[in-house]
Amino acid sequence: MDFDDIIYIVLLLLCIAIGAIYREIKDVESKKWIGSALGLLMIFSVSGYHIWHSICTFLINAAIILLVPQSHCHLVSFGFSFLYLLFFRTTIYFGIPYPPAHTNMIQMILTLKLAGLGFEVNTAYLNRKKGSPEESSGEDDATFFDVFHYTFNYIGLLTGPYYRFRTFKDFFNRPFGNYAACNEETMKKLALVPLFVLIFLGATHFWPLAYAQSDAFYTDHSWLYRLWYTWPTFLIFRMRLYIAMTLSECICTMAGLGAYPQLCAAKPGQGPTENLKEMDAIASNPDRRKTEQYDFETIHNINPYESDFCTTFRNGIKNWNICIQYWFAFNIYKRFPNKKLRTVATMVLSAYWHGVYTGHYVCIGLAAFYLAIEDVYIKLFLKGNSGKSLKIWEWIIWFLKMQAFSYLSMAFVLLSLPNIHRYYASCYYVGFISAAIMYGVGFQLLMSRRKDKDKQK
Repeated sequence: MDFDDIIYIVLLLLCIAIGAIYREIKDVESKKWIGSALGLLMIFSVSGYHIWHSICTFLINAAIILLVPQSHCHLVSFGFSFLYLLFFRTTIYFGIPYPPAHTNMIQMILTLKLAGLGFEVNTAYLNRKKGSPEESSGEDDATFFDVFHYTFNYIGLLTGPYYRFRTFKDFFNRPFGNYAACNEETMKKLALVPLFVLIFLGATHFWPLAYAQSDAFYTDHSWLYRLWYTWPTFLIFRMRLYIAMTLSECICTMAGLGAYPQLCAAKPGQGPTENLKEMDAIASNPDRRKTEQYDFETIHNINPYESDFCTTFRNGIKNWNICIQYWFAFNIYKRFPNKKLRTVATMVLSAYWHGVYTGHYVCIGLAAFYLAIEDVYIKLFLKGNSGKSLKIWEWIIWFLKMQAFSYLSMAFVLLSLPNIHRYYASCYYVGFISAAIMYGVGFQLLMSRRKDKDKQK
């Protein structure tokens, strides 16, 4: 863990501590301005004078959202935000120094929040247009200062989780956070962080990523050792993100953002999905607010246990960066005009959002192909199976899931094409070749099984 990482963790912990005080501020306007001031201070602490990227992103998006017709503002905001993200990552080619590493995460979050706000404004506009104003929460009436506070409030600014503008408005206008068990929820999440830190420090000490880029790694060990090295590398990768994502959730829970009555069936990223009128009744009734049960599912962004120990690759993905996945699913996948290409489009945009390195596209792009392989083996050995045979195959599928994650994660962490090629070539591309063979064999077995069933009919 380098010095920048330590500073970043300290800032996350400070944000958690601040939440207990911030939650108690009663005046809404004061609370908004204090939250935004803290956010700007956090950005400056991480970015220095490179804070101008965040300010520029906000100002142009605010102009787009407020001035461009709401029928098209989401497309303009989306186009600008993602093009600016490319500029942000290639500033060296324009004679501008690269921003500090952790500024990248801030820019990534702002990209989703502001482009997402454009989509929310457009959705609210369409709902009003078709005569369903009850489905809108006033996103299309957002003011300049609404956009400003949503952009720069310190909650979720450093590393997420993503939350909608509607959730942000509810944080101030529906005081559920004052009645939820914020401290208890935060401590419950924090309980696992020391374990993640210990595993991270131990793994980085014995199996540093830098070693995988050294000549000794390729000359002193067999290809089987290099293939095995994907496991500790992926372990380090997971622990690093588990720490950051868990702490970022704690920032929200301590401040009270994302708290909703359980009867609203809130979903990560999206917020309440049921009993919206009942939620309004609770918000306006002090007695009911005191007795209601609340949860923080809206900002639930990572499920470490399920991510590690669920059986399938697909479910592993679903338990990882959940709020970000909501953004891509709701704004890209569901809106994409071509149903046949929308999965590919979503994957490509996700890789682009993560970075401009080849490794991001290799890792995220090839994940879609492994999903197709896994689906075949689920149909062959899990679907309709039971008893001891099912348990055995669940563990086999789990092992293959973790091997696939680990193997692909090497591309994500090695980043550049020469490093990626050097590593995979040193292992004789065994992962990709095995995957192709698995798919071919599995597909033939599946076809044979279907033919046998057709004959029996």
